[in-house]
Amino acid sequence: MTDARQGLTGLLDTEAIRKDFPILDRTVHDGKKILYLDSAATSQKPRQVLDALNTYYERHNANVHRGVYTIAEEATALYEGARDKVAAFINAPSRDEVIFTKNASESLNLVANMLGWADEPYRVDRDTEIVTTEMEHHSNIVPWQLLSQRTGAKLKWFGITDDGRLDLSNIDEIITEKTKIVSFTLVSNILGTVNPVEQIIRRAQQVGALVCIDASQAAPHMVLDVQALQADFVAFTGHKMVGPTGIGVLWGRQELLEDLPPFLGGGEMIETVSMHSSTYAPAPHKFEAGTPPIAQAVGLGAAVDYLSSIGMEKIHQHEKAITEYAVKRLLEVPDLRIIGPATAEDRGATISFTLGDIHPHDVGQVLDEMGICVRVGHHCARPVCLRYGIPATTRASFYLYSTPSEVDALVDGLEHVRNFFG
Repeated sequence: MTDARQGLTGLLDTEAIRKDFPILDRTVHDGKKILYLDSAATSQKPRQVLDALNTYYERHNANVHRGVYTIAEEATALYEGARDKVAAFINAPSRDEVIFTKNASESLNLVANMLGWADEPYRVDRDTEIVTTEMEHHSNIVPWQLLSQRTGAKLKWFGITDDGRLDLSNIDEIITEKTKIVSFTLVSNILGTVNPVEQIIRRAQQVGALVCIDASQAAPHMVLDVQALQADFVAFTGHKMVGPTGIGVLWGRQELLEDLPPFLGGGEMIETVSMHSSTYAPAPHKFEAGTPPIAQAVGLGAAVDYLSSIGMEKIHQHEKAITEYAVKRLLEVPDLRIIGPATAEDRGATISFTLGDIHPHDVGQVLDEMGICVRVGHHCARPVCLRYGIPATTRASFYLYSTPSEVDALVDGLEHVRNFFG
């Protein structure tokens, strides 16, 4: 064991954890065991979540909130029970502040559309401003571009420094008295940067702007306390936190959810309907039109149970140690350039890099032949690639089941890539 690996053992029982994830035993390319380093794109699922999904479909499958027969009531209890679990997981003041969507993208679009249709004092129009950042996932850029185009509001953003941090030197000029909403990521999905939430929120509160946080890369990896964050909205997704695809969460402050209009209309979100007008159910149901992602919510509840049983602080400390080790090892590879913070300080378990003049897609394909799963491309964050003058990056991302031996295998694989391309 190298000096850099000292202290990595004992944080989590990764050997036991890995046994919960059947896919980690999968082999590809003539028996090579997969080495999964793409959890920032989607996490793998433990048996406990898979079993919860199967049990729901085998024993409780029915629509929720409507039937009075036994399995319909069981389905409703499981669905609403998942809401209780998520509310506790993020320390929400009320379960009614937890809205289920199909992913974080829908959650962010929900906020944008609510503000576009809202009355004063929340309404976004041509006399107001929207603020985001250059390091956002497209899901936290495009909805605000659409809202800007539709309303005439001015879209502004914070730039990125050379070392992958937000440039807040002009924060008072970016966030002004005209700002209605500031929406930014807590942890960058491409750079791994953990952003200074308190400074941004403090300035937003000074001018009376609402704050929306994309926590998609935070909720799976660290303690997420929405009350401590002091934001107005927080969005995240289930499939990155060992849950199923097709389920996302929007948390919003109760008084805002009561005042803001719904995004989608249909069944379940109504109180009364006539041919002339409708009235709406209280939150959260006001924002959950139609048949919701019932099985997916049940799976998310099981994912919350699984992560909570291990402990989010333990997971966070494990990932910090893995990331510190990975940064050190990757910087040993000749011609490798980390895009973003080149230290483990204030960064998440995601590292993007380039390798000389070898295209990231070529890097990814050669690594795949060795069973190593990494992400290549612009990671739905093309403005970041434009900022650094690169077409794409290779991205390795770690989670609770990641081990130092996988980092070593990645480094060995990159040496093979360099030799392969001469």
